Amino acid sequence: MSAPTLQDIRACFEGAIPAIVGTCSADGVPNVAYISQVFYADERHVALSFQFFNKTRQNILANPHATALLLHPGTARFYRLHIRYLRTETAGPLFEGMRAQLAGIASHSGMQDVFRLLGADVYEVEQVEALEGDTLPAPPPRAGLLGAVRRASERLARCAGLDDALAAVLASLNDHLGIRHGMVLMLDPAARRLYTVASCGYATSGVGSEVGLGQGVIGVAARERTPVRIGHMTNAALYGQAMRSSFDANVPDFEPVTEIPYPGLAQPHSQLAVPIVNGGRLLGVLFVESSQELQFTYEDEDALVAIAGHLGAAIELLQATEASDAASPPAPALPDPPARAAPLTVRHFAANDSIFLGDGYLIKGVAGAILWKLLRDHVAQGRTEFTNRELRLDPALGLPDVSDNLEARLLLLQRRLSEQGGGLRIEKTGRGRFRLVVERAVVLVEA
Repeated sequence: MSAPTLQDIRACFEGAIPAIVGTCSADGVPNVAYISQVFYADERHVALSFQFFNKTRQNILANPHATALLLHPGTARFYRLHIRYLRTETAGPLFEGMRAQLAGIASHSGMQDVFRLLGADVYEVEQVEALEGDTLPAPPPRAGLLGAVRRASERLARCAGLDDALAAVLASLNDHLGIRHGMVLMLDPAARRLYTVASCGYATSGVGSEVGLGQGVIGVAARERTPVRIGHMTNAALYGQAMRSSFDANVPDFEPVTEIPYPGLAQPHSQLAVPIVNGGRLLGVLFVESSQELQFTYEDEDALVAIAGHLGAAIELLQATEASDAASPPAPALPDPPARAAPLTVRHFAANDSIFLGDGYLIKGVAGAILWKLLRDHVAQGRTEFTNRELRLDPALGLPDVSDNLEARLLLLQRRLSEQGGGLRIEKTGRGRFRLVVERAVVLVEA
């Protein structure tokens, strides 16, 4: 029987059972110690958590060869890795992935203040050895993940717009992977923040809520462009989801903002965040969570990485198609709506393009600037029909190039108006075209 590979024993790296590491000093004195974490890096490398400058650390710096004894949580078979130390990483995707997983392990065992990762010691695996002994029957292989990825990609292939694509992904997670709580966030490169554009399974949609790069599981996955997976209740100070969107504190003369609540679970016990990347460019994050522990395995991670890749390609394709459409002639102006309700006061704060409808906060940033432009054109010219192309060409908006994903901004604005619009809404009328529906008179105030 051929020797097992690291891929064959990936269940051993979930952190459920501590590993044992054997090292030897330069003068031949052996040392054996438990280690918090052996992390799967790739098909040829693992990383061990460096938390203390102890005997294991001293030995490995003097003699780079070691062994690690791992126990498979399903079969109880021991595997011995023959490893050779290469380097220590203190930043980057591998380090952050280990730190996130270690935070979960620490919280699960009540050792939050002790389990602090100083570095990720990277080792080359020279041999994987399956040890003899009585074992349990291997659990049946998990079925259906490849089929779930296929069905998700088929749904995405049928989508003609970003709204459809996001709904297809979240529906696929629920229907084929049994994942009830999830969301998609898109990147605002200029603000270095992610904003929620779609969610499922929560009491409120949270559309428009924001997460900073490096903030929580979602922000770390985005910043490092690597999946981050946690299987236990985590330390809130490290990886909790205390997410909020607010005005910058140093902006003068601002009224307090009614925050858009982050829609995450109050007590998540499993979390998985996967970056959405296409052509080497970060577009956003696909995030799922559960109130149960150990809900997401490396197999779920692989499946979500594949689905996120399909979503990234679909977003770019839909965006390129939308941007290439020629603008249609503007539609004739419609008459003012009948006075069925009191006028709606819309206030605009130019410092960050935040919009208030009456006293209620609606949106800010690029989406806020877009709505203000639409309302000004409507009040001045009676316009209701617009195109994505004209927004891109409007110098007053200062939109970046096509990579900014205008379609996602408009979808965010459309959904926020649907929830809070007070008589305003946006309707798509074709590819790259939309209508501003104004059901009551508006009064514009530049605050």
